[in-house]
Amino acid sequence: MPVGTQGTVKSVTPEALETLGARIILSNTYHLYLRPGMEVIRRVGGLHHFMNWPHAILTDSGGYQVFSLSALREITPEGVRFASHLDGSRHFLTPAKVIGIQETLGSDIMMPLDECVGYPSTRGYVLSSMSLTTKWAEASLQARTRPDRALFGIVQGGMFGDLRKQHAQELSQHPFDGFSIGGLSVGEPKGLMWEMVEATVPYLPEDRPRYMMGVGKPEDILEGIERGVDMFDCVMPTRNARNGMLFTSRGPVIIKNARYAQDTDPLDPECSCYTCRHFTRAYLRHLFMSHEILSATLNTIHNLHFYLSLTRNARRAIDEGNFVVYKKQLYDKWKETVS
Repeated sequence: MPVGTQGTVKSVTPEALETLGARIILSNTYHLYLRPGMEVIRRVGGLHHFMNWPHAILTDSGGYQVFSLSALREITPEGVRFASHLDGSRHFLTPAKVIGIQETLGSDIMMPLDECVGYPSTRGYVLSSMSLTTKWAEASLQARTRPDRALFGIVQGGMFGDLRKQHAQELSQHPFDGFSIGGLSVGEPKGLMWEMVEATVPYLPEDRPRYMMGVGKPEDILEGIERGVDMFDCVMPTRNARNGMLFTSRGPVIIKNARYAQDTDPLDPECSCYTCRHFTRAYLRHLFMSHEILSATLNTIHNLHFYLSLTRNARRAIDEGNFVVYKKQLYDKWKETVS
């Protein structure tokens, strides 16, 4: 899912996203609640109309943003008090209010308020946090008034495999439409992250989607798919594009490198995106070094095409029964990095 935090995937139009094949994007409840505010979005008929996006939107609860504002927030059994990072104004989010915000947005997939614990955290704190997240998840189900909008549960449990299993089993007893694996990619070693995924996925229902939040690199997506994860989001393709790091079939390209100054080849000869069909590496480097706005647009189009093609081809490989072969072929290519 391309990330459109504030109702826009940075530097590309909704039309470009549609052409790339995106059919769902992620937006952020916390940011949209603070700016432009729910009254504006309500008056135009929801977030789809506001941003002119005809396809699905998943909104997170804002829990991670609150987690990252640790100096500005206070967690209580009823919800979270926090100060806006924009103007310092005080707000109180409850599980019911978060669902109400997302129903106003018209989100197709909603996330309940949860607490994302940091790494490392003690077992005692993780247990307490897990209990609170379960309580909030149950309150979110009760608060939902639009059954036509999906609501996912969020599995926590820190870096304790038995707690991940316990929480997955607890949440699976509730009528959520899908399940998110939260609290990962928060500074833990990569091996530990995969241990936690492996401790979680087997205890989630097979007939509902599993969503690994905030991940990640191309290889992370492939590793997650192999472990039974269905959905991913990450700012990496768009953020890295703006910073000049481009994903290709032969590995990442750092476009500012001097080696590309007179390189008249396309960025990725195997890529069929608009950028690769029309522009050279030399031109892309020129745009980036000149701080031209077009640099962000062309780079983002390419990176999103790379990620969307990666997952589209993964789905095809799964259907054909050769995902492991597909993954190995990509890994072999990526070893031949061009940067």
